[in-house]
Amino acid sequence: MTQTWWRGAVLYHVYVRSFFDSDGDGHGDLPGVAAKLDYIQSLGVDGIWLSPIHPSPNRDWGYDIADYQGVQADYGTLDDFEDLLEAAHARGLKVVLDEVLSHTSDEHPWFVESLTGGAAGPKADWYVWADPKVDGTAPNNWLSVFGGPAWAYQPARRQHYHHKFLRQQPKLNWRNADAREAALSVLDLWLERGVDGFRLDVAGTYLHDEALTDNPPAEKTERAFRHASDLQRHLYDSNLPENVKVLDLIRRRVEAHDGKNGGDRFVFGEFSEEEERCGAYLSAEDGLHSAYTFVLLTADQLTPQTFREHYATFERFPAHWPTISFSNHDVPRTVSRFGGDGSPEFAKLMFALLVSLKGTTLIYQGEELGLPQAQLARDQLRDPVGDLYWPYVGGRDGCRTPMPWNGSDNLGFTDGTPWLPAAAEHASLTVEEQENDPDSPLAFAREMVAFRKASPTMTHGDIAFLDVPTPVLAFVRRSETGAIACVFNLSAEPQIVHHDQLEDGDLWPLRSGEADLRGGSLGLSPWAAAFLSLPREFAAD
Repeated sequence: MTQTWWRGAVLYHVYVRSFFDSDGDGHGDLPGVAAKLDYIQSLGVDGIWLSPIHPSPNRDWGYDIADYQGVQADYGTLDDFEDLLEAAHARGLKVVLDEVLSHTSDEHPWFVESLTGGAAGPKADWYVWADPKVDGTAPNNWLSVFGGPAWAYQPARRQHYHHKFLRQQPKLNWRNADAREAALSVLDLWLERGVDGFRLDVAGTYLHDEALTDNPPAEKTERAFRHASDLQRHLYDSNLPENVKVLDLIRRRVEAHDGKNGGDRFVFGEFSEEEERCGAYLSAEDGLHSAYTFVLLTADQLTPQTFREHYATFERFPAHWPTISFSNHDVPRTVSRFGGDGSPEFAKLMFALLVSLKGTTLIYQGEELGLPQAQLARDQLRDPVGDLYWPYVGGRDGCRTPMPWNGSDNLGFTDGTPWLPAAAEHASLTVEEQENDPDSPLAFAREMVAFRKASPTMTHGDIAFLDVPTPVLAFVRRSETGAIACVFNLSAEPQIVHHDQLEDGDLWPLRSGEADLRGGSLGLSPWAAAFLSLPREFAAD
């Protein structure tokens, strides 16, 4: 069976503004990414996912787009992007763009015309507008993720417009055929320029309830209390079941470009609310090719149950191919969030687990180095959420600090003043430092990715969890070509685990920590990860 390139691929997530600054202005840029392609290639990954590259006022650092056709001036030019694309493809690396099509910047010409063109104007209904209540307050109870009502009043129209995030991020009205086609045409444009696919921001939010029905309160046991909006179930401002039709439309639009300027295209989505309701777990024949949720991105308990329950959800949707991520630009870094002890062994354990799980894998820049969350003072924050909810985990800036390349000023990120300070916590974990250490997290990360890519079982195989006592997590990856047991000690204490399927297994030399197999008993040192080849009878039928 011929596999599409993205099924089981490993993508490296580049947060462009913080990756590498080529011109000394303090912001990472596209020539900076191009300059580090050899490093990215050395990790063994299949491609890169770039954070939004389009012109933006940066109210939400690129997730408020003012022009879908161009490139943010801080990042370079369209020529720079085309050079990067060509250089990546020459190295066999796919390039996936982050596209934000649910909303735009309030400085986008579409919104300006919708605001100023009058109620009968051609773009009057391109955004979600509604009359205020008779007392002048917001049309309903919808809350913004970034604080307060999800509506902003505009005297020019004597109406409110809907914004699920900042008020500078008005919601595009996907129920309007012309607005929908304009958004889909963005995908066409960049696919024709040669990109290999897209990550869709907030992919559950395309449609809103036309009747503007109030959202119901969340059950007290479900209230995360990360944001005020968590006090509601988001059933009507977004996450409508009809959203599935939009996802299917997007997939068909993307797949229409298969075979043009390259091979198969890939489109996957981010889902953070009501995932089963709005299409997160569809298959490549129905909806997006794949998706990731925030279940593992917000989990902070390193227990076998965390991972078993997540895959139990997938089992209810057997045709779904998941995308797996532990870390990104929105959440605290993996080794800090899961409460590790700061040791290289813990960083290796988490990387080994990430790469071993079934799905398409997303590695956030610096995850291969075992970077912890940076701690910033309030006056150093650039994230609007961080300032709004201070001291809520310092906002999102602690995972967005510059990539640490070497021990020079600003950890080699820039010759200028960095947009966010280089993290003191990362000074001993630079790429340069780890390149010279064969026992570093970086060296292990390369071995781990190579192990996965060399094995069809680890890349494409199914997953079956073994019943072993906590705190050990064990599962078997199975395919027609073989079976590999993956065993993880999720604790700082040595563990011995017994399972009949391990009795005739052979330990792989690749491991983190120490492992000793005697019969069906496997001894593991603290934070150890071990892999065993199993006899042929354990392979998939």
